[in-house]
Amino acid sequence: MNPSHYWHGFVGVQTREWLRFWQQRTRFASALVRPLLWLVVFAAGFRAVLGISIIPPYDTYITYENYIAPGLCGMIILFNSMQGALSMVYDRELGSMRVLLTSPLPRPFLLVTKLLAMGGVSVAQVYLFLTLALLVDVEPPNWGYLAVLPALILTSLMLGALGLLIATWVKQLENFAGVMNFVIFPMFFLSSALYPLWRMNEASPWLYWICQFNPFTHAVEAIRFSLYLSWNSQAFGITAGATLVLALLATASFRPQRTRILGKDSAS
Repeated sequence: MNPSHYWHGFVGVQTREWLRFWQQRTRFASALVRPLLWLVVFAAGFRAVLGISIIPPYDTYITYENYIAPGLCGMIILFNSMQGALSMVYDRELGSMRVLLTSPLPRPFLLVTKLLAMGGVSVAQVYLFLTLALLVDVEPPNWGYLAVLPALILTSLMLGALGLLIATWVKQLENFAGVMNFVIFPMFFLSSALYPLWRMNEASPWLYWICQFNPFTHAVEAIRFSLYLSWNSQAFGITAGATLVLALLATASFRPQRTRILGKDSAS
C-alpha cells in the first residue's frame, strides 16, 4: 500500500457520502428547519425570561438568540451524526459496509474517513445555518466564522465516533430510533446549549455536575468561544480527549457481522 491507495480510498468514501447527501436534500432541509425553529420561535418566547449576563466569551450583554446559536450549531452536528450512524446500520443491513471493509486499506483508516465525510456534511450545514441566523441579528465577528472551523470539525468527529460506537452495538435497525432518542435528548438538554451552567447550578447543583460531565457541554463551549474569537483550553481538551476515546472504542469494536440481516430475522 502506498499513499496514492490511501488517497483514492479517502476520495471514494468522501464522494459516496456527499453524493448520498445530495440525493437526500430533504434531510438537508430538515436539519436546518429544526435549529431555525429553536432560534426564531423558542428564543422569542424565552428572550424576556432568560436574560444573559456578561459571561465569557461575551464582553457585554447579549440577546438570547446570540447565546443559543452556538448550541444550535452543536445540535445540527449531533442530529446529523446520529443520522450518519443510522446510515451505517443501513449499510450493514444491505451489505455495502461489508464490501467496503474487504478493501486492503486498514479498517481504522476507513472508519475515520467515514467520520470525516459525515463531519464535512455537518460543517456545511452549520455554516448555512449561521448564514441564515444573520436574519435574526446573530452576528459573530467576521473572523469567528473561520476560527470556529477547528471546533466544528472536532465536535463532528467526537459525535460521529459516538454514533459509530452506537451503530456497532445496535443489531436491529428498528431499535436504533429508540437508542438515538435516549442519547440525543439527554446530551442536548443536559448541556450549556440552551442556558448557562451557572443558572443550572442555581436551580440544581447535581444537575449542574451532570452537565459538567457531559462531553457535549464542552463541545458547545469550544464552538461558542471560537466563534467569538476566544480560547477555552478546558473545553478543547475535554472534547479532544472524548473524541480520542470514542474513536478508539468505535474502531476497535466495530464488527460488520454483528448486524442481523432483516431477511433472516423475518424468515425466522
